[in-house]
Amino acid sequence: MSDTELANLIARRIRATGPLTIAEYMAEALQHPRLGYYATRDPLGAGGDFVTAPEVSQVFGELIGLWCADVWARMGQPDPVLLVELGPGRGTLMADALRALAVAPDFRRALHPHLVETSPVLRGLQTRALAAAGPTWHESLETVPAGPSLLIANEFLDALPIRQFERRGAAWHERCVGLASDGTLAVVLDPAQSAAAALISPRLATAPDGSVAEVRPAAIGLATEIARRLMADGGAALIIDYGYAQSACGDTLQAVRRHRYHPVLEAPGSADLTAHVDFQAFADVARAAGARVCGPVPQGAFLRSLGIEARERQLSANAPPERRAAIESGVHRLIGDGEMGTLFKVLALTHRDLPTPAGF
Repeated sequence: MSDTELANLIARRIRATGPLTIAEYMAEALQHPRLGYYATRDPLGAGGDFVTAPEVSQVFGELIGLWCADVWARMGQPDPVLLVELGPGRGTLMADALRALAVAPDFRRALHPHLVETSPVLRGLQTRALAAAGPTWHESLETVPAGPSLLIANEFLDALPIRQFERRGAAWHERCVGLASDGTLAVVLDPAQSAAAALISPRLATAPDGSVAEVRPAAIGLATEIARRLMADGGAALIIDYGYAQSACGDTLQAVRRHRYHPVLEAPGSADLTAHVDFQAFADVARAAGARVCGPVPQGAFLRSLGIEARERQLSANAPPERRAAIESGVHRLIGDGEMGTLFKVLALTHRDLPTPAGF
């Protein structure tokens, strides 16, 4: 099986060069070009491993599209404008957003869709969903052209690799993936104090012994790049994900397979790997790079302020009972306090001169 093959490849690498950081392990498990999780499957939906907000309800993507149209108007209606999505999944969010923009034809004509996606499987699904829109694909944000832009990242940051550190005495030691005595993958602690611990938020400096801190180097770089783009060319970015509004300690790394939790080190490549987003750390970096930061606010509050309940009533008005129940259930999942409404947060980055966008 491919997952056993990847586990063997990782074990061989560890024997040759020593333990991997958690980030290196996540990169192998998720992005290996032949055996990685995203290279080999469509992970979304009931038949996959998890469901994202655009798959829960069409209203999510519709409201994001209208939010972008409103921000574009506040920007002075630049033409052309880039509509960029990081990690677009099946293309559902973008498709729903573009359909909703029938009410904003000037914005629809001005926008050029750009999708940042590394998975060949998902690119195929996006091609089918968005063929009429003529998007341009990119391996990373770096190749997206300059220009006024509106950027969407829904459940993108949580899958970026993390590094983990454990507090021992007065020092942080890095958690790594090594080998147990029987040759299986196991978490080991680097006995040396880690220089990479400089990435840990100063807010966690007084964490008690045994605490685990997580940092996401790729998110630090991404926050800087987005902020610089927005300040240079104008625009806004909308970041939606689950995690901490304020920096906190905790081991949040998890694997999900077939909608159930899965051991993180078991059969790498067969399960999704994610960790909570530190919104405060992301915002700090973006602010330092010049962007204006709005939020984070809970997803439920954000979507309510955009009119999700009115849209729910509109869709339900003439729907048959079964369809009406599905609409109501989907919206409740998106905004409910015990559902995605509080666990998920929404953060906006904008050019300094833009007024506060809707929802904040």
